[in-house]
Amino acid sequence: MSQLMEYTSQEMMALMAAREIHDDDIVFCGTGISMVAAMAAKHISAPRSIIFFETGGIDCELRELPLSVGDPRVMVGTTINAGLAESFALLQNPRTGPRTVAILGAAQIDPFGNLNSTCLGDYHRPRMRFPGAGGASDAAAYAGRVITFMVQERRRFVRRLDYVSSPGWPENPQDRFRAGLTLPQDSLVITDKAVFRFDSGSGRMYLSGHYPGITPADVAAAVGFEIETRRSREVPPPSAAEISLLREKIDPLGLIIKRIKSEKKSF
Repeated sequence: MSQLMEYTSQEMMALMAAREIHDDDIVFCGTGISMVAAMAAKHISAPRSIIFFETGGIDCELRELPLSVGDPRVMVGTTINAGLAESFALLQNPRTGPRTVAILGAAQIDPFGNLNSTCLGDYHRPRMRFPGAGGASDAAAYAGRVITFMVQERRRFVRRLDYVSSPGWPENPQDRFRAGLTLPQDSLVITDKAVFRFDSGSGRMYLSGHYPGITPADVAAAVGFEIETRRSREVPPPSAAEISLLREKIDPLGLIIKRIKSEKKSF
């Protein structure tokens, strides 16, 4: 019988991503919750996974949680401390690119997984401007799989992006080949309520799983376009061991995974 514990949406999201990382995967990691997910995977399901950052730290140990991709801790215990060019060469290499799992985030996503991390509104006169894609566009173009973290809100799941920063699936998947891009396999979107995947035929997003206490209808109401829900299944909650790993070993100070009492759920 599992021990009764509480968990937050952020903890659930990090652990969902960690479960999707497999041994021998190469993980392209950004700042924030993606670092927590990659570190958790090393302890849970993928001890032989290789983590690297666009700043050049390749196969780092991550003894402590870095605060950004520019944090010197991403260089500790690396196989090689390289640079931007070498990191992106891993993505574009035909042997390592298909093994790579890129963990990204964005402000908007459309039904085909295209991402906007540039601006809201007209590009020249935006209502809000964001830092931009950074290396996300290259990762979305060449990684074998893409895991995207999103907040589950209608204004973020939109029919049409204000700006396309990183490519997902075109409405015709073959268009990716014609654009010179590889076709990602089994990519997914992880939110604070659910998990989405992409139909291999149409390239369109569908609801793959919903979290305990949340229904497919709840999720559909927080999507700004029509979403298929019939394939959705309730995903298992975090185990006590997984939660302890996050809080006691990976992020003991709560630097990235915040512990807000009102957000906690129990299992």
